[in-house]
Amino acid sequence: MSANPHGALPIRLTVDDSDSPSDVVDALFLGRFATGEQPYSHAANIDRVRSGATLLPPGARLLRAARDDDRSATLAEGDGWTLLVSRWNRGADVTVTATSAELAERVLKQATDGAADEPEPQPENVTMGFWYVSPRRGAHRTTRQISAGTWEEVRPNYTAPVADAMDRLMKTTPEDIAGRLLLLHGPPGTGKTSALRTLARSWRDWCQVDCVLDPERLFSDVGYLMDIAIGEEDATGKGRWRLLLLEDCDELIRGEAKHTAGQALSRLLNLTDGLLGQGRNVLVGVTTNEDLERLHPAVVRPGRCLARIEVGPLTRPEAVSWLGREEGVGRDGATLAELYALRRGTTPASVPDQRAKADSGLYL
Repeated sequence: MSANPHGALPIRLTVDDSDSPSDVVDALFLGRFATGEQPYSHAANIDRVRSGATLLPPGARLLRAARDDDRSATLAEGDGWTLLVSRWNRGADVTVTATSAELAERVLKQATDGAADEPEPQPENVTMGFWYVSPRRGAHRTTRQISAGTWEEVRPNYTAPVADAMDRLMKTTPEDIAGRLLLLHGPPGTGKTSALRTLARSWRDWCQVDCVLDPERLFSDVGYLMDIAIGEEDATGKGRWRLLLLEDCDELIRGEAKHTAGQALSRLLNLTDGLLGQGRNVLVGVTTNEDLERLHPAVVRPGRCLARIEVGPLTRPEAVSWLGREEGVGRDGATLAELYALRRGTTPASVPDQRAKADSGLYL
């Protein structure tokens, strides 16, 4: 074995002030793999690392440790193997190169065994995935436990026609699926996001729910779209359906989208019932503030939508019943966001843009 990994690096590195110490550690790690001295590699991703976990196997010799603003990198070695730990916020990537596949697998297991922080599951929580493109890591999925009420608990948040439509949606099973697109549209603050969280809880036995944090990029980046279309299974096993959530996609699906968004709309439709979606149990859920009349006819054509629900404000009697008093409720009723504002003791006009609030998932 070479004395140091930089002695095995088969290329000359040019480093400038745009590179960080972590970038140098990454490059050093590749040396023995690039030369073939350690031709086998195994890797693992941990979304939440347990406090105090070093992610280093017994007997590891520390070679480099670097910390940047957004991550840290640790390089270590042992007999016949080299290990790189990259930490991102609460998560980490662990990669091992070794002289044999068995050694790489064993060292990786030793480094990561018991390192994941897995809080005791709560009945009201549901695991939701989040996709995004990282400048350093490319397309990436992470998971979080999301609190979601039961449908019986949140049903009073919706006006009667919406609640009736949601009743059927919450009871949907794989055998009931006729269309692949789920469309929730209506004014801001009416509870579209809250309904989707409850839907994730209602469907959790058969459907994996992933939220795409950058939908504007998804349909303009073919590589990103393919990564998500192929998907990444959660820990509950294979064969489950997946629901991809795209929030606030007004520009993508409104009537003039074909002219303003190029191929983005076509790729969305291709994912739901075109060649891209063939053989994949994928549903796409879209929320928008647009009126139905302004949506592209290809989006709302018969047979494409599993559900198409306009989520509106509660009527005045419903709003008064929800709030428990008439004070502050207008003659046309109120949105869920306005009712929460009244309950907190603020007037709706003084409430900032609800989509910008950190707790907006409660009622958007």
